[in-house]
Amino acid sequence: MSSIISRALDRGLELNERFALAAGNGFDWLFRRDELVKSGRTDYEIIYAGDLMSVRYYGPPVENEIQLANGEMMRVVRRQQAVPLVLVPPLGVTTETFDLMPNRSLARYMAARGFKTYLIDWGKPQKRHAHLGLKDYADVMMGLALEKVRQHSGIAQVSLMGWCMGGLLSLMHAGLKKNPNIRNIAIVASPIDLRSGGMVAGVAQALNTPAKLIRKFTDFRLHSVEPEKMHAPAWMTTLAFKLTDPVGSVTTYWDLVTRLWDREFVESHSTTSDYLNNMLVYPAGVVQDMLVNVAVDNKLSTGEIPLGKKVSKFKNISASLLAFAGEKDVLVSASTARRIMDLVSMEDKHFEIAPGGHMGVILGSAAQRVVWAKTAAWLVPRSKLAVAVVKKTPPKTIAKVKTKATVKIATKPRRPNVV
Repeated sequence: MSSIISRALDRGLELNERFALAAGNGFDWLFRRDELVKSGRTDYEIIYAGDLMSVRYYGPPVENEIQLANGEMMRVVRRQQAVPLVLVPPLGVTTETFDLMPNRSLARYMAARGFKTYLIDWGKPQKRHAHLGLKDYADVMMGLALEKVRQHSGIAQVSLMGWCMGGLLSLMHAGLKKNPNIRNIAIVASPIDLRSGGMVAGVAQALNTPAKLIRKFTDFRLHSVEPEKMHAPAWMTTLAFKLTDPVGSVTTYWDLVTRLWDREFVESHSTTSDYLNNMLVYPAGVVQDMLVNVAVDNKLSTGEIPLGKKVSKFKNISASLLAFAGEKDVLVSASTARRIMDLVSMEDKHFEIAPGGHMGVILGSAAQRVVWAKTAAWLVPRSKLAVAVVKKTPPKTIAKVKTKATVKIATKPRRPNVV
């Protein structure tokens, strides 16, 4: 009898403690949300800042070990690989994609694994950027970003890692010409064949028939519409993404209520919600290009896509290629992503299905031990030898940018570090 009373008292004390914790976390969630959001906390340097696009450099963590998402500690590798790694996020999202939380930051993880880690920040497009199309991102801006990376690192060759559209932009840029300085490419959940299943493919197929009828019986062409007239607010991107999983968007708030006492869970939920609720607008020029050339004409599946007056051809890509697809990805199916294997000619290529959906495959609990870890292990032997830049122009001093993390300003070039 006494043991029953003791257990009841212990349970009562536990519930009382949880109630107190839930009350405190609930107050912060309602009135001090910024204290719960942990994104963008990794220190970096801005090595280039333009009107829209900028480039960040993430140096090795100062700690000897960093904590991973599962609570384990990982030793920081001090000897850096020769070939720099450039992270390429998709459009429509913030840079927090690759720096979501201190223990779930791809940028911090790769820097800790010994890579000179850079990140392309596509900026926050406004209506005045509506005219920007795929050629501006995949050719002009990406070309400039990689030039700045080469100047800063002193190394001509680079590796690229992109998620979703970030992977597509990486492939498009590499396919513009045969470029040996694109050494390795890793892509995650990037849609190639939009006739092979998945929600993205379903939308593309739904557009295909009416688009063909419009082309056949009218003079209307989407590219003839002024991009400024197609500019849409950023909240539409957020809404469209949430509509891909409307049930999940609601159940996550129920999870928050039932685990409000768990500070770590509340911080993770608040950070992820903040990320999803603050998506960015797609420039209308990009929307035009994606709808016509990718969705309707399915040009990526042929291995060629026009970028302005140029044509990107995947057969030009000589870089080693690693591609992942999410096993539960309802947006980009494995068959949609796997098509890239048939379009590139290099022998060193590998395709793998990883746990998670479209976002989970790169940001989820299993992403660190599967996609991140396997990409790092794959890159190490392919990043040993590098070609130094013969002539370097010192990057200009960049004005300090306000951020949650500590920002260092690049004022002089680094010496070439050839292994």
